[in-house]
Amino acid sequence: MIQRVVRGAAVTALVLGLVGCGSTEEAPPPVSTPHPVVAEVPTAATASSAPAASSAPAAGSPSAAKPEDCPLPQSGFDCDLQHRIAAAENYAGGRPGTVGIVLRDRETGAVWRNAHAGDLTWTASTIKLAMVVDLLRRSRAHTVALTARDRDQMAAMLHNSDDDAATTLWTKYGGADHMTFNRAFPEYGMTSLRAERGYSKVFPYWGFQKCTADDLDRLINHVLTAVPADDRTFILTHMRQVAPNQQWGVWGAGPAAHPGNKDGWSEEDGGWVMNTVGFVGPNERYTLAIMNNLHGKGGYDDGRQTDTEIARLLFAGRF
Repeated sequence: MIQRVVRGAAVTALVLGLVGCGSTEEAPPPVSTPHPVVAEVPTAATASSAPAASSAPAAGSPSAAKPEDCPLPQSGFDCDLQHRIAAAENYAGGRPGTVGIVLRDRETGAVWRNAHAGDLTWTASTIKLAMVVDLLRRSRAHTVALTARDRDQMAAMLHNSDDDAATTLWTKYGGADHMTFNRAFPEYGMTSLRAERGYSKVFPYWGFQKCTADDLDRLINHVLTAVPADDRTFILTHMRQVAPNQQWGVWGAGPAAHPGNKDGWSEEDGGWVMNTVGFVGPNERYTLAIMNNLHGKGGYDDGRQTDTEIARLLFAGRF
């Protein structure tokens, strides 16, 4: 059995009742070279959308530069964001471990993903967002009857990443074979998600899964485009009002960007992982997913700083 570091009340309970070893994320402890930029060029239909007024370049700004002065002219992003992307990629390349990043402009269709966007990484608590999406879908389909207590626990998973709430809901709604959630997750864009064996007697379990930054990108965009309005409001409201232990990562875009995020952090058998996924800007125009696998080369504080600084470089002062 692979040994992993155990933290937090929920996993303590899990270890006592269900597992021999495990991990969670609620108690934080006290260089690779730059990777090549990979971008998707939007289709003619999406590229024709006019940028929001709030994102129009000001006179004298980097966005007003000549095309030859813009570092990623084929990316589909305006010149200001091209410079910001280049700065974020350069920064990430010098940070501990590996950093997968996916940035999306939902208005123009432009997408930038770096070389590590497809790396399988422990989800930590980012998977709780997918759990909430699934429970709301099942409730709307009348296949489950969520109680007021259930909804409070769903809110707690989004607000402060409550592990006890996640374990309770996983146990209650995971089905006799514990597979109910995992069967549904690909519908929400998590097509690379992989449950990991060897860490608990319950398999699969929310705390022992891996996905990619691409998966988190697809998940947050499913929330913003496919989830019914009332359910989406529930999710976005809680993502915009997270507790202090989640005010990092995408939160680094700054208050003017009106960010919302779901963070995940855990110390695994390969070292710390620090992940964040969310949205920024008017009408949640931009989405950002970051998965920082520190590979034992740094800790909680390093990963938190990495994720937050990337969001700051991309968005601070833009809105």
